[in-house]
Amino acid sequence: MSESKGTSTKVVATIVGIVVALSVYFVLLGQRGISLIQDGGAVPVVLGIAVLVLPILGVWMVWSTIRSGFQHQHLVSRAQEEGRDLDVSDLPKMPSGRVQRDAADALFTEVKAEWEADPDNWVTNYRLARAYDYAGDRSRAREIMKRAVALEAVDGER
Repeated sequence: MSESKGTSTKVVATIVGIVVALSVYFVLLGQRGISLIQDGGAVPVVLGIAVLVLPILGVWMVWSTIRSGFQHQHLVSRAQEEGRDLDVSDLPKMPSGRVQRDAADALFTEVKAEWEADPDNWVTNYRLARAYDYAGDRSRAREIMKRAVALEAVDGER
């Protein structure tokens, strides 16, 4: 447990460091955009406006990524509390620590059957997203995790 908290602290510190560095970059980029606009020529104004769009997009991307991370972490905590998280501790692993492909595929088949029996349950969607991730299909994992977040939000309102 203490190793997990140490890892969690390092992850949070890394995220904070990245956000601070990006914030400085966004401020500098915004200042450059304003400077270009103040130059007054047609080309510098257009470039200045384009440069000002970049920090706005960057802030939105950072915010949406962090928000998604918090939402996913909430699902992890809730699934663990309910004893429904995927346990892969006994599955064979590659030297990198990832679950071996055959084991991940078998896990996916098992979890997909659970999901097919109850596709509108946030837990089955969460477990399917995790199974997709272990099987290496990150795009489907993200798609299903978004669905799990939405379903859990509706479940939490009941």
